[in-house]
Amino acid sequence: MAASSGDRAAAEPEYDEAAIRFLGVLWGEGYLSPGGPQEVDRVLSGVDLAGRHVLDFGCGAGGITLHIARAHGPAEIVGYDVEQPVIDRARAAAAAAGLSSVARFVSSPPGRLPFDDGEFDVIFSKDAMIHVPDKEALFAEFYRVLKPGGVLAASDWLIGHDGEPSADMKDYVAAEGLSFGMASPARYLAAMAAAGFAGGRVESRNAWYRDVARGELERLEGPLRAEAVAAVGAAYVEKNIRTWTAMQKVLDSGEHCPAHLRASKPAEGMRP
Repeated sequence: MAASSGDRAAAEPEYDEAAIRFLGVLWGEGYLSPGGPQEVDRVLSGVDLAGRHVLDFGCGAGGITLHIARAHGPAEIVGYDVEQPVIDRARAAAAAAGLSSVARFVSSPPGRLPFDDGEFDVIFSKDAMIHVPDKEALFAEFYRVLKPGGVLAASDWLIGHDGEPSADMKDYVAAEGLSFGMASPARYLAAMAAAGFAGGRVESRNAWYRDVARGELERLEGPLRAEAVAAVGAAYVEKNIRTWTAMQKVLDSGEHCPAHLRASKPAEGMRP
């Protein structure tokens, strides 16, 4: 659940030091969403980043950005997030890893992205768009900053329908306590198409994360508990055990639908 842009003020970060430490214990240092580098590589499957200019939207604490910098050979990757604490962490991590010449990090208030038209060859995002309620405006911005022929490769946390969330889903979102703006696969596809993207597709990852999340909960209640408590305290761990328990219900029902998304900006002279 990487921190990202939304229709909210950024004065009070949702991903504070405790959240960064806790999720680092659970998902790996610098990771604010699940699956580690393996899931990042699945999202990017078939996309050549070598020598390209890449935007990592909602980069969080930079673990994913630095993995892409190391493993995929971009000319430059820019990590963007609205929350300054995670950007500070990401910059420090890049400097420590000797990757500051390849990976740079930018923060700005929610809204228009602080990049030029056609600046990037590829936009990547990992479970960050959930924090942006206005999907239509978001994809319009992605379209603007992509070069013609550019690719959007992302994952996000979706809701499986357009209707009223179930009581279980409302309980889960309340337990998270984050600014979730969940939308259905149909709305994502429509928003991508309205922005001008071609070839939009959504691939459900519910079955994968349903099992992974169950394992995460078991680890929090068992072998990982002591390490997590040492990092953030017992009360924080107990709160997240309750959150993961609530999340498991909506993963099992299919209402919570993590997904991969892919689309492209038509080359100049081509119609979407």
